[in-house]
Amino acid sequence: MADAGDTPLARGSSPEALPDTAPDAPPAMRMRGLTVEFHAPGKRVQAVNGVDLSLRQGEVVALIGESGSGKSVTLRAIMRLHSERGTRYGGRLDVAGEDVLAMAPRRLASMRGRQVAMIFQEPLLALDPVYPVGAQIVEAIRRHEDVSRAEARARALALFERVRIPSPERRLAAHAHEMSGGMRQRAMIALALACRPRLLLADEPTTALDATVQIQILLLLRELQQEMGLAIVFVTHDIGAAAEVADRMAVMYAGRIVEQGPAAVLLTRPRHPYTLSLLQSRSHGAMRKGQRLQTIPGSPPDLSALPPGCAFAPRCAWAADACRAAEPPDVPLGAGHSARCLRLDAVAASRPMPMQQAQPSRTSPQAPANPLAA
Repeated sequence: MADAGDTPLARGSSPEALPDTAPDAPPAMRMRGLTVEFHAPGKRVQAVNGVDLSLRQGEVVALIGESGSGKSVTLRAIMRLHSERGTRYGGRLDVAGEDVLAMAPRRLASMRGRQVAMIFQEPLLALDPVYPVGAQIVEAIRRHEDVSRAEARARALALFERVRIPSPERRLAAHAHEMSGGMRQRAMIALALACRPRLLLADEPTTALDATVQIQILLLLRELQQEMGLAIVFVTHDIGAAAEVADRMAVMYAGRIVEQGPAAVLLTRPRHPYTLSLLQSRSHGAMRKGQRLQTIPGSPPDLSALPPGCAFAPRCAWAADACRAAEPPDVPLGAGHSARCLRLDAVAASRPMPMQQAQPSRTSPQAPANPLAA
C-alpha cells in the first residue's frame, strides 16, 4: 500500500505515461454536489445525495459500501448510463473539465468509450451474445477512430495478448458464452481499453470470480493502470480488494460519502463508525472454531424514506440525540481525509484501530496482503 503522500508517478510510472498530471491540468473527474433521483408514480428515490469526489489522472479511487449504498449508481452517472426517463441529475459532474450532465446526446456518445470506459460486473450480460468478442472490439475501435478493419483487428489481438488471454488469435472469434468467467472479464477489460480512454470505471469487476482469478484480475488492473497512467474509479463492497488497487477510498452509505481519504489512512485510522464497522466485519486470516465475524446490526435505510439526521444513526453504537436531529457536516481531518460524523472523537477514543498489523502493499504483486489471497 502506498503511503498517504505517495503519488502515481512516485510509484514508478514514467512521466510520459502521465501527461495530464501537471498542476494546472483539470482533474480526470470531479463531482460537486452530485445527486441522482429515480422517479416513479408516487415515489422518489434519492439514490445519490450531494456527493463530492475528484480524481487525478493516474490515480485510483475505490468506492466502498454495502449493496444499495449508491456506489454503482454514482459510477454509472459518470457516463450518464441511467435511463433518461425517470432519472433526475443534480449538481455538476466534470470529465476532463467538461460537464457530463450538460452534454448533448451526440457529444455524450462520442465521450463514452473514447474518454471514459466501463468494466461491468457481469461481462456475460454486457457483451453481445450474438457477435464474436473480437468483432465487438473491432466495431468499438472503428466507431471512434478512422482506421481500417485490419488495423482495428490487429489492435484487438494486441489487447487480448496484453490482458493475457490464452490463444488470443482463436479467442477473437469466440463468443462470450464460450469463454470462462475470468477470460470474459479479461475480454471486457480489453474492450474497455480499446479506444485508449484516460478514465476507467470498474463496477465490482471481481465479484463473480473465484478467489484465485480475483487476485489475477486485480493485479492485471493495477499493472494496466500504472503502465497507461489511467485514472480508475473502482467500485467494490470488499475492502480487501480495494486495498490492493486504491490510492484513495471513499466510503458510501445511503447515497452519501461518509468518509474519504488516503487508503492507508482509512485502513489503519478510520474515523467514521460505518468505516470502522466495515473493517471489523471482515475476516483477518484463519478463524478459530466457533469464532464469528462481527456484523453491523440492522439494515440500510429505505432511500425513498431516509430517517432525519445521520442515516447511519439507527445502526450506530455511538449515536447520540444530536445525530438523529441533523445531518452531520463533512469534517476535514487533514491530508485529504474527511468524515461526516458528530462523534468523531468518541469513535477514535473508544475503539482500537483495525488492520494495524497487515497493511497491503501495491509494490509487491507476488505477495498481495489481501484476504482473497489467503
